[in-house]
Amino acid sequence: MQLPAGLLSDSWGPRNTITVFFIVAFIGSIVLGLAPSVSLAIIGRTLVGLGVAMLFVPTMKILAEWFHASQFAMMTGILMALGGLGSLIAATPLVLLSNWIGWRMSFVAVGCFTLNLAVLVWLIVRDRPSDMGWPSPAETSSSAKPSITLKQGVIKVITTFAFWPIAIWFFFEMGIFFSYGGLWGGPYLRHIYGYSKAQSGQILSMLAIGMIVGSPLLSYISNNVVKSRKVVIVFCSAVVLCISGILAFNTAAIPLPVHYLICLGLGIFGSAIVVIGFTTNKELFPVQMAGTATGLVNLFPFAGGAVFQPVLGYALEKQGKIGDAFTLAGYRNAFMVLFACGVIAL
Repeated sequence: MQLPAGLLSDSWGPRNTITVFFIVAFIGSIVLGLAPSVSLAIIGRTLVGLGVAMLFVPTMKILAEWFHASQFAMMTGILMALGGLGSLIAATPLVLLSNWIGWRMSFVAVGCFTLNLAVLVWLIVRDRPSDMGWPSPAETSSSAKPSITLKQGVIKVITTFAFWPIAIWFFFEMGIFFSYGGLWGGPYLRHIYGYSKAQSGQILSMLAIGMIVGSPLLSYISNNVVKSRKVVIVFCSAVVLCISGILAFNTAAIPLPVHYLICLGLGIFGSAIVVIGFTTNKELFPVQMAGTATGLVNLFPFAGGAVFQPVLGYALEKQGKIGDAFTLAGYRNAFMVLFACGVIAL
């Protein structure tokens, strides 16, 4: 949904897009919570995905319209930090809510909360300051500029050479983060180190903390310290390569504190760094097509996760199992894939 999100943001407007698709997510969450069968639950879950997938790109479009170009990176950092806070809330607090009212009513409650957000977005949010009769930041004002059609916007993005290094970097860098933080990190900590689910969850929660801390921090460093996007991206990519190297070459001998540092590092240097990636990409194109540019580049991090999560699963299964657990050799091979991703990203 990232490309449709970008196209709708630039044509239909972020406010309309977010409102309508949040209502879709609300319906999906209700269907999921009340589903009498697995097939209907899948339909509900798919609607949730369709709905919430349309939030990030329109919000980036709003930031591009409402804030001075020099403020964009920091505002995106704040947005990503709130996303990290959401990741934390989706863990223990959601478990407590589920234990209290059950998983079905938890989804219904989240759906109702999403509907409230849709109403608030419609009532409060405006696509650009001029909708309120206010002046727009000079660098980002799209008034008095020639319009760009959707087709022209897509062609301009995909024919801009500088777009592709950023897109490829997103693919491999986020392939590492999604593969470890989104799927295989928990089984690895339990199978190889024998940590409990609770302890593994505590370690993995450092990913969200790193995202919360790192998003505004990297934005500040990029804007005010090194005054460069490229330097920050290259440095963070080098750190992620080192982290993936530790996992690949020291798979079974990592002390507990280092596991916390690995997840914190991946949260800062492997996830929060996307703030700088999105800012770099946005600065390549006019504000009229900020949604299209963001939507197109945002295909690549999700594609990286979609590709490398099953690739790691294949590497694990190829080495067999000991009982219900994958083997050390399997995890070593899987993490070698991540190390290769780190090399390409850097």
